[in-house]
Amino acid sequence: MKNVAVILAGSGVYDGSEINEAILTLLHIAKNGATCQCFAPDIEQLHTINHLTGEVMPDKRNVLTEAARIARGNIKPLVELDITQFDALIVPGGFGAAKNLCDFAIKGAQANINEDVLYACKAFAKASKPAGYMCIAPALIPFIYDNAVVTIGNDAETAKALNALGAKHINCAVDGVVIDEPNKLVTTPAYMLAESILEADAGIAKLVSSVLTIN
Repeated sequence: MKNVAVILAGSGVYDGSEINEAILTLLHIAKNGATCQCFAPDIEQLHTINHLTGEVMPDKRNVLTEAARIARGNIKPLVELDITQFDALIVPGGFGAAKNLCDFAIKGAQANINEDVLYACKAFAKASKPAGYMCIAPALIPFIYDNAVVTIGNDAETAKALNALGAKHINCAVDGVVIDEPNKLVTTPAYMLAESILEADAGIAKLVSSVLTIN
């Protein structure tokens, strides 16, 4: 039975992990007969968004504490991730991936990545273990892999910024995946393109299945 590490970035599409993407990821891991453990960096999130109005709130929230809402409390600080205990890595999207795990949402092609996130994700890359990134989470990939082939869908400006960081972007339909075989890397657009949970599910299901079948 394969064991998957899942890195979350908070709770909520505008300031954390996209909840549907995270839950669909956990669901499809289980449906494929694998187990998983969620992790998140123990840091303050960039800001808190009122998901009803879209406005910034004065609240200061912690990424790990907020991500625990999605994981029903079964989550660990990212610094405790021991790569030897896992066969693969999956990172759901949501703006938190580009605001808390890195600052791509703010700085674009001049972005930087959180050191603990970089260390954990690079460990999977160095060990040649499969990894999947969805939605905007592929913004992390240029910091982790050299010349990686990725997708975030078909947004031209985002693709341009990813290419500037060193990735090679390929347009992809919502229900598709892009597989970078040399890097054992799988990406899918998810809610970068999805207009319903069913559309998001189609690509996420393929991503999880692909990650778990790569040797």
